[in-house]
Amino acid sequence: MTVLYFLIPLALLLMGGALWALFWAIRSGQFDDLESQGWSVVLDEDREIEVPDKPADADAENASDAQQ
Repeated sequence: MTVLYFLIPLALLLMGGALWALFWAIRSGQFDDLESQGWSVVLDEDREIEVPDKPADADAENASDAQQ
């Protein structure tokens, strides 16, 4: 039972640290660009990264509508 007097404040401190780290990451822009790092693995180094604005399915639907 006495170990709970140690574990509960420790858990609250760890949760507070995790929340602080989350808000710091959001404010510092860590989540602003989630696409370009994934594309950098696929593309060549000498080409710039072009992230599509729309999903590929939307382009296919627009092309089929234009043909009709």
